[in-house]
Amino acid sequence: MLQSLGERSVAFGHRDHAVVVGAGLGGLAAAMRLGAKGYRVTVIDRLDVPGGRGSAIWKDGHRFDLGPTIVTVPQVFRELWAACGRSFDADVDLRALDPFYEIRWPDGSHFTARQSTEAMRAEVARLSPGDVKGYDRFLKDSERRYEFGFEDLGRRPMNELWELIKVLPTFAWLRADRSVYGHAARRVKDERLRMALSFHPLFIGGDPFHVTSMYILVSHLEKEFGVHYAMGGVAAIAEAMANVVREQGGLLRMEAEVDEILIDSGRARGVRLASGEVIAADVVVSNADAGHTYDRLLRNHARRRWTGARLKRSRWSMGLFVWYFGTKGTREMWPDVGHHTILNGPRYKGLVNDIFLKGKLSKDMSLYVHRPSVTDPGVAPEGGDTFYALSPVPHLGFDDPVDWSREAERYRQAVQAELEANLLPGLGDHLTANVVLTPEDFRDRYLSPHGCGFSIEPRIFQSAWFRPHNVSEEAKGLYLVGAGTHPGAGLPGVVGSAEVLAQLVPDANPVIPAERVDETKVAAE
Repeated sequence: MLQSLGERSVAFGHRDHAVVVGAGLGGLAAAMRLGAKGYRVTVIDRLDVPGGRGSAIWKDGHRFDLGPTIVTVPQVFRELWAACGRSFDADVDLRALDPFYEIRWPDGSHFTARQSTEAMRAEVARLSPGDVKGYDRFLKDSERRYEFGFEDLGRRPMNELWELIKVLPTFAWLRADRSVYGHAARRVKDERLRMALSFHPLFIGGDPFHVTSMYILVSHLEKEFGVHYAMGGVAAIAEAMANVVREQGGLLRMEAEVDEILIDSGRARGVRLASGEVIAADVVVSNADAGHTYDRLLRNHARRRWTGARLKRSRWSMGLFVWYFGTKGTREMWPDVGHHTILNGPRYKGLVNDIFLKGKLSKDMSLYVHRPSVTDPGVAPEGGDTFYALSPVPHLGFDDPVDWSREAERYRQAVQAELEANLLPGLGDHLTANVVLTPEDFRDRYLSPHGCGFSIEPRIFQSAWFRPHNVSEEAKGLYLVGAGTHPGAGLPGVVGSAEVLAQLVPDANPVIPAERVDETKVAAE
């Protein structure tokens, strides 16, 4: 039945149909790319708004950006829009930030990250004059890895083993076996600078002490392209993407959940919704987490590579505890607190080990604090502020996972105490709106295995060819995009996964006007 529907679509003058499971940034980018290739696209998502983890919620006049807050490689969006014959800058108001963020340590020292190389060298010299030359070397290292890891590997398919074999010498030359922290430690001696140059993998769910040093490329991304904020938040980008899909003739079906990807004779033929409705397709693209795709959506089909056992052996990214809160009468308070602040606890490696290796919820914490109201006043009522404070925590897959139904409020109070003591004095007197997301919410809202924030951790043997491929081995016509596939998590990664997808999916068959169809052939079918 599904096969015949797919075959008849061209004969009756309809475009090939592609179903995209999930309206996250990867799924929306995939829908745009497929629309540009001539497909009629249907995007299906269980949430009520597009964007997935990049969506937003409103409460008491405050807009809370639920997930990513910065854009580091705006050209990936500009190229995506250009592929659809559109202008990204005409649809999205992107603002460059300077400084990017401030890092603070318990001893009162701080490091302000900016785009200017000289300003960054001055910051390094202020903290540790002897490390300036090492920092210069680190920047050169970062650029080499950017050229190879981002512009080369990150922009092409890595589903063939031969593609990996060809680049192994380059991996060896660039010492991809060394960790991000290990590489930073070889270039600078000051422990604060080692942290400042190595923490970036945490933004994509990686342990800096174990993730491949290829990810030091982020330092070059920041220096070369800057750090940006979209007015209206990343949710505004998601809505602009959804509008492009609609204007291409695509359909977004929100508050509809895909329960199964349907396979017939080794080919993906469509999806079945939780309601029981069946939607036929010529191509199926899953923007659901790779683990959910293989473990749940393909549960009724034998799997060759991504079996349940293999998924269980995988190392997963950390969980996230995020406290979203609003304040009143604070717009002129805390003038030293900018758009992004990283507030470090007393431990770096010990805390990371507790989170990634031991699965232990520690008493100390490090926080990423987002204050968009300094750039985008519309996120809060007049005179107020909107914040979120994010703390990396263990995911739910450990033997004795954290019971967030008991711990959430206690931990929120601990986060508040940390903020009042070290960043936002008097916070408690000005609090208004309050929302908390824990790993349990990530599991339930986004169907993320183990409540992880970023899918499979980007270790060296879980990257490139070792990561779930953009074209699935389990069925023809089935593809993957998003954080759990190549090239990985983060906005550039998930949008880039759709660029890779476009190289793998064939162009849609040309439309044959219905009046030109051989009526005898149609009758025979």
